[in-house]
Amino acid sequence: MLRLDAPRPARFCDSLTRRDFFHAGALSMLGLTLPDWMKLRAAGAAPDRDVNCIMLFLCGGPSHIDTWDPKPEAPPEIRGPFGVTATNVPGIRLAETFPRMAQIADKYSLIRSVYHTATAVHDTGHQMMQTGRLFTGGIEHPHVGCVLSYLKGQRGEVPAHVLLPRPIGRTGGNLPHGHTAGYLGRQYDPFILNADPSVPNFQVPDLLPPSYISAVRADRRQRLRDAVDGAMESFENNSQARQLDSNFQLAYRLMSSRQAREAFDLSREPAASRDRYGRTRFGQSCLLARRLIERGVRFVTVNMFETVFDEVTWDIHGSRPFTDIAQMAREVVPNFDRAFTALMMDLDERGLLSNTIVTAMGEFGRTPKINPAGGRDHHPGVWTILMGGGPIRGGRVVGESDELGYRPKSRPITPGEVAATIFRGLGLDPHRELPGPQNRPLPLVDFGVQAIRELF
Repeated sequence: MLRLDAPRPARFCDSLTRRDFFHAGALSMLGLTLPDWMKLRAAGAAPDRDVNCIMLFLCGGPSHIDTWDPKPEAPPEIRGPFGVTATNVPGIRLAETFPRMAQIADKYSLIRSVYHTATAVHDTGHQMMQTGRLFTGGIEHPHVGCVLSYLKGQRGEVPAHVLLPRPIGRTGGNLPHGHTAGYLGRQYDPFILNADPSVPNFQVPDLLPPSYISAVRADRRQRLRDAVDGAMESFENNSQARQLDSNFQLAYRLMSSRQAREAFDLSREPAASRDRYGRTRFGQSCLLARRLIERGVRFVTVNMFETVFDEVTWDIHGSRPFTDIAQMAREVVPNFDRAFTALMMDLDERGLLSNTIVTAMGEFGRTPKINPAGGRDHHPGVWTILMGGGPIRGGRVVGESDELGYRPKSRPITPGEVAATIFRGLGLDPHRELPGPQNRPLPLVDFGVQAIRELF
């Protein structure tokens, strides 16, 4: 721990971490080391009209058949217990459990032929859907939002990429989940909220001063840079320390920023607005995502769940510690239906949907045949994701699965193509090169992989 009000320089263990360093000034900010996050825009500069993105990650893997690709003509053990409902777009039908989404189908498109051929475990899907690639050879590829942070930096005093409410945790494997900046370096990781915005008196832990901050008053804060420099002399040769040193003042300014505090302050939202999204962790995270985009954050990742164990999630194996189809329909589906619809309508009403991509995706689909436990198992053979907003056209269906929902019947779409679509929508060339491991250039997506042209 580095204490700037301590009488002598702090000592560090061999394994320097960001949390160790950012504890100086109570900045335990996971991922808050983007080198130019705190570079203010030039005075009088025109408003930034770049496209933003909100990624709703549906950890657990929604069943495509029970949600956005129903199979009413299939045998009962395939089609499941739900009927279908028409939408406001002729020819597009959803499961009957999404009445709100059915009313706004013109605002988003369905990609019903996403698939991958990697191992059917959560971690690989998390990696591929958030980065466009599977991690191999020890290389961790960067999250799409982290790439945007690297290429465009921040606006004003808010982070470029924020992850809500917490990163994905235990899902049965021990592989990376794809939410970091990977080979770009930890300074481009997202700012992680690490709090539940639905709880009473919600506050952002990393924007709060510590109990001992009273010892560091305004006059001493003005000399913060000198204090940091003095305290870091003993380990300045450490490359990680140099990186942290260059970002400390930026992180401290975020903690001190009125703009940042106001962006995260949900108490400023009317009760009716909060009710509209639903007073759930996911609902309030979606509301906070809108609030952050409105105030300059470029990319927000919202994880609907942090784990698939001992919680009602999309992971509907049918027996404990997982969920069954009925539980999903009672709790998970209405939660998503309400929050997603509120987010799309709120963005549209505020004039933000035209420059904000909203995508909702899981890591795979579910097996077409209901298993003996009353659920469905992992199935990366085909599934459905949603995309809308920004330059993405709504009211469309791209690709289709076969009659049983087992594999793509037409227009198969890979995770790399999904990533390329997001990059193109953000105004980035999907084949632009990044400095990869050992400074070997790597394109944003593999060469030859193209965006989904039908969405533009």
